[in-house]
Amino acid sequence: SPFPMKYEMAESVPKLLMIPQRVQAFAVYENGVLVRWGPISSGKKSTPTANKLYSTNWKGKEVKSTFDDEWILKYNFNIDNKNGIGFHQYEMPGYPASHSCVRLLLEDAMWLYEWADQWVLADDGNTRLAHGTPVIVFGDYGLGKTAPWKLLPEDPTAATVTRAELDAELERYMDTIVQRQIGRDTVL
Repeated sequence: SPFPMKYEMAESVPKLLMIPQRVQAFAVYENGVLVRWGPISSGKKSTPTANKLYSTNWKGKEVKSTFDDEWILKYNFNIDNKNGIGFHQYEMPGYPASHSCVRLLLEDAMWLYEWADQWVLADDGNTRLAHGTPVIVFGDYGLGKTAPWKLLPEDPTAATVTRAELDAELERYMDTIVQRQIGRDTVL
């Protein structure tokens, strides 16, 4: 795994999805323990996946894209309702190629679909009462440069995601994540 198996800074976070675009991979932590990781394909240069804190919203097993109704998104989990960004199964070419979504292998999309929590809405269906699972997208792939995993024969750490990288991002959002978790616990 390119990720630390134990991530102490996330021990107080029940569920956390980290997506470092530099290595085109995702990591799932439960209370600081890595429970799953895998490859991704994030947004291409013209339609990048924005680096920021998201949270899982709604999901659908087979959803038509809001950008092109011919794109069928299997095991889609929306993370940005306003911009129609989600993570889902789709072609994985080995580099950023999506229209700002995070593409996954089928087995990973199915697993995340069941693992992540949806938001909680009021009876009106429009008012969010609680956020879903936190998702942090960060880093830059380095378009035009050699992919990190292709450098592994010369540098075994080229695709490693360090604790320092994870810490910098989680520290930035930790207060918000904790407040959202308290809000979710209160609602539920």
